[in-house]
Parts: sequence; C-alpha cells; structure tokens
Amino acid sequence: MIAHEFMAQAIRLARRGVYSTHPNPNVGCVIVQDGRIVGSGWHRQAGGPHAEILALREAGEQARGADVYLTLEPCSHHGRTPPCADALVEAGVKRVVVAMQDPNPKVSGRGLERLRAAGILAETGLLASQAEALNPGFISRMQRGRPRVTLKLASSLDGRTAMASGESRWITSEAARRDVQYLRARSSAIITGIDTVLADDPSMNVRLEAEQLQGVEPVRQPLRVVLDSLLRMPETARMLSLPGGTLIVTSQQDQVRRQALEQAGAEVVSTAAAAGRPEPQAVLQLLAERECNDVLLECGPTLAGSFLRTGLVDEFIFYLAPHLMGDAARGQFRLPGLEQMQDRIGLRWQDIRQVGSELRITARPVTA
Repeated sequence: MIAHEFMAQAIRLARRGVYSTHPNPNVGCVIVQDGRIVGSGWHRQAGGPHAEILALREAGEQARGADVYLTLEPCSHHGRTPPCADALVEAGVKRVVVAMQDPNPKVSGRGLERLRAAGILAETGLLASQAEALNPGFISRMQRGRPRVTLKLASSLDGRTAMASGESRWITSEAARRDVQYLRARSSAIITGIDTVLADDPSMNVRLEAEQLQGVEPVRQPLRVVLDSLLRMPETARMLSLPGGTLIVTSQQDQVRRQALEQAGAEVVSTAAAAGRPEPQAVLQLLAERECNDVLLECGPTLAGSFLRTGLVDEFIFYLAPHLMGDAARGQFRLPGLEQMQDRIGLRWQDIRQVGSELRITARPVTA
C-alpha cells in the first residue's frame, strides 16, 4: 500500500463516527510499520478515547518508529481526554501524516508544533479535501461561528408539501422517511417552526437502533429546536415526552407560559427577534454556543424561506415523490419579492439518486 491508500483507510474509519461523535469531529487513524498496518482506530464518542489512542493501543510496541496517518491534526490541549500529540510523542512514532489542520483557530497548528518540537516529522495536506468532507459542520462552527444548515424538503413532483387542506401524510414512501432518519442521526439539532408543531405534532427524533448506526450505544438524539415567537407550544406536544431535549426559542416574555412549558419538559430561551420572530442568525449563534455542528431544518415554507433569504442554508435535500398535488396545494418556500428571472436563487446539483419510489436530490446554493 502507498501513502494515499493508508490515508484513505483512515478516512473510511473516521466515517464510522458520523452518528456518534457530536460535538467532536470524526477522526480516523492508521499506524504503519514496514508498509503494514499495525494499529487503527476511529473516534467513537465524545468523552471516549480519540482515534490516535485506540490505534496506539492496538499497535503497542510496534508504534515505535512507525508512520501515523491521521485525518485531523492531533489535539494538543487537555479537554475531556489528555493531549493526543503527547501520546504520539511518548509512543516514539517517527512520522505523522495529517490530512488537515484543526480548524479551531485557538488550537490550529499547535499539535503539529508539539510533534515537530519532539523531532517527529509532521506533514499535512494528504487527501485534505476528503478529510474536510468528513466534518463540514465542525469546520463551519470553528470558522464561521455557526453550524452548517441542511434544509430537508419532501414534496410532490410539482413542488407541493401539503394539500390545500393542510393534509401532508404521507407525501413520500416509507423508504424515503427511513432515509430521513439517517439525516437526523447525523445532526446535532433539528429546527422546526411552531406552525409545523401545531399542524403535525411531530416527534423529531431518531427511530433507529444502535446496530443501524455503527453500533455505538446509546443512540444519540439530536436537540429538537422549535421557533415559537408567541409561546404557543402545547404542553402536551409529543416531542416533550420523548428521550432527548427540546429547546423552545422565543421572543415572548410571558413567564407563566415559560414556567408551564419548562414543567412539561422543555427549555425556553429568548433571542434576538425581527418582526416579532426569532432571527435565524441569532438562533444559529445560540446553537453554535451549545456546540452544535450540523443543523437539519424540517419546517414549513415560511421558516424555510426565512433561512433561505438570509443566506443561511448550506445544503438542500429534496425528496421528490412521483405524484402531482396541484396548484392549490402548499409550496416549498414562501419567498416574496422574486418577480424577475434575475431574482432567481441558483442551486448546484451535488447528487441525484432514487430512494424507494422518490428521487433524492442534494443541491447547494450557487455562491458568487
């Protein structure tokens, strides 16, 4: 095997943590001695051993004088676990090949400096773009101060999300709805609006077993976030009785309603508002402060349009069902002001595939 193949193996290992490492990044590590892998590991869960530590444990004495292939710069600070850079130094490795530096500006480069100070050859950049694709949400939070936002939309082929009566169950097939469960499992938080809660009483939880999510237990539930400017959230809402937390973001100061919802199991916070509604940017900043990396938007056309107009949607995932619902049915976005061709919002296709009877289209906004 050559260097690229060893790093590719580390990247494959890192992907196994996609459902469980929140708020930490996904990281994989491979230790090579005389052209042979003698140790490997991937970060499984926040608070548990990092990828480097697991790989070093497997390699044992064979780590001395070995080459290490690592998808992300080793940490150099004491957090929930000791610094991995120190562990690599103590193990006596000869060379560390890092795909990408840590995007956290407070620590970036320090792990590499620690290795070089100990006489270890440290290199960066091998399969860097593939390594960056492992942690887009973590990178977004570190570099932009906000989580990465994915907007999920299920609609008919003519772009309708509910009948004129409000009926929407079920637009898509069971296979597509099961696929959404994996999107939720990868997310730190799921955002919806109070109108969706009042109309559908959604669960907004992950309904998959540990063996379906790389076997890491317990299954992590994303934070459920409801934007509710007037605190209309019912105390009997289904999500309040489910495992995991529910955060209600409001601009309302009604202490009686706050206390009632908190007693029902919710957490209620206020944030900056525009036209009486929580500002999307302020909501994302709040979630970044709570170490949320990836946010999934599952909402109605008003909230979807609000996030889209403010340039806060990083990725779209459309599930298009093979039926037509007519022009009286509800659309995907409320976007007033788009009147001329030049006002269009451009998207770039990233992936198109069939899931069940639906087409799943992944797209990203066209940026200048």
